[in-house]
Amino acid sequence: MSDPVAERPDPAPRKGKRKRVHGRRGARLRPTPRATLIAILRIVLITTGLVTAYYVLPMVERNTLRTSALLAGGLLAVVLFFGWEVRAILRSPYPRLKAVEGLAATLVLFLVLFASAYYVLEGASPGSFTEPLTKTDALYFTLTTFTTVGYGDITASSQPARILTMLQMVGGLLLLGVAVRVLTSAVEIRLRRQHRGPRLGSDEPRDMERRDREKGA
Repeated sequence: MSDPVAERPDPAPRKGKRKRVHGRRGARLRPTPRATLIAILRIVLITTGLVTAYYVLPMVERNTLRTSALLAGGLLAVVLFFGWEVRAILRSPYPRLKAVEGLAATLVLFLVLFASAYYVLEGASPGSFTEPLTKTDALYFTLTTFTTVGYGDITASSQPARILTMLQMVGGLLLLGVAVRVLTSAVEIRLRRQHRGPRLGSDEPRDMERRDREKGA
């Protein structure tokens, strides 16, 4: 007489277990309130720090060539900072949140850099703009140029000032077009890696995600 227990087919709980594990993995993609708060605080601190440095640091330069070199170095710093943010997105457990943080920080750095360049240019070559620029005026002109509002109360008069303004326009288009696309691609790559999960026999990706979550990235 056969044993009914032995003939009973084995249950297949593994599929259900996989679904539950996949559900937990998908839940980790949503930023926690703590991670969201940390990202907002970082954006506020970066913005406050850059704007404060812009107003506090002395900017007196009488050499136009040296001013151009400083601007080129600043633009290189923006590119390097942006590349560092892309790398951080590829390692963050919350890539969408990290992308917003990276774009905001890069944008503030870009605007402060050109505001500084306008202010220094006016000091090195008075009359470059239709009126003398204070630091607030330079920041105001930078924002109106970036947002394409163009109130017209402050305009570039000299050739170097107009070249610098056109450079900001092109840089702004690249920032809103190419940079956003790069950040979006980085987010998609990171999300695909998270959905695939770690490879069998390898705990390194899991350990990396755990470290990132502890940092609140």
